[in-house]
Amino acid sequence: MNRTPLALIILRAVFVMVLVGIAALIINSEFVKASPPWVPWAVLGGGLAVPLFVIAGDALVRQKNLTVITAVYFGVIVGVFLTYATLLAMGPMLPTSPTAPLNTWMPPVIGAVMCYICTSLLLQTQDEFRFLIPYVEFARDVKGLRPNVLDTSVIIDGRIADLAASGIFESRFVVPAFVVDELRVAADAHDRSRRLRARRGLDVLDRMRSSPGIDIEVLSVSDQSGDDATEDSRVLSLARRLGGRVITNDPALVKMAAVGSVPSVNINDVAVSLKPVFVPGEAFEVRVVKAGEEPGQGVGYLEDGTMVVVEGAREKVGRTIHVTVTSTLQRSGGRLIFAKPEQAA
Repeated sequence: MNRTPLALIILRAVFVMVLVGIAALIINSEFVKASPPWVPWAVLGGGLAVPLFVIAGDALVRQKNLTVITAVYFGVIVGVFLTYATLLAMGPMLPTSPTAPLNTWMPPVIGAVMCYICTSLLLQTQDEFRFLIPYVEFARDVKGLRPNVLDTSVIIDGRIADLAASGIFESRFVVPAFVVDELRVAADAHDRSRRLRARRGLDVLDRMRSSPGIDIEVLSVSDQSGDDATEDSRVLSLARRLGGRVITNDPALVKMAAVGSVPSVNINDVAVSLKPVFVPGEAFEVRVVKAGEEPGQGVGYLEDGTMVVVEGAREKVGRTIHVTVTSTLQRSGGRLIFAKPEQAA
């Protein structure tokens, strides 16, 4: 059960006292004193009923979207300003008598129309603007740049921090608040493996947030996916609402994103594409570290982890030899290189 913040309780109490104080001022006015005896009691009742009604309505609406509220707020302000400017411009065309019907109903009509147009325009274009708090301003996102939404798997993996520090991502990173909450809960789990992985993920987030060249934010948003939604579906829902893309190394999430028409980037695919490309006949050096599965084979690894199977190198385990590529094989887990010692080739 969510507890009401103390500051909100104090605000509501002050709001009730202010309305009651205004009611007391009205009761002490000459107009109310000359009214029937029931009028002061009605004013006092209204002074209590109005704030209680407003507070009850505020409490019933639990999920509040700051973007919508800000759009309505600015829409009303701009609408009132445009109404004032329009009435000033139409002043010479209006009747000179203040009691004329046109002067009586024209301002509220223009005000209602302007406020509706401005509020409707901001509500329909709110996704194209970014509302910055506490300095509330409109900052137009650069066209083509979409936020990168990170899931739990890519944060725990850790390679995203190095990629972000390299500067290849120009748009900001967004971490859903429920992902951070899950990492914090897992960091205190009894399972040692799960605990270490979660703490590694939190360290990666701290590293990214402390880097001046990385724009990252933890975003708390109202969840519209339902209480029984999985984390993957919630991440996809957030990316869809932000117009962003998902950064992950989970193949299942990549497939879900493709089905939901949400752009995604698989870090594993990026790592595979960045590995050096070897063509048959190319020579390089590799250290044979163990025997292979087939007779006479030796196995070595490049600096990026690519496995090299060398024919006839079983007796050269522990040595660095010159080899020549005979063929390559692309697998889901990475690229596999087959080679022979340079003399044998």
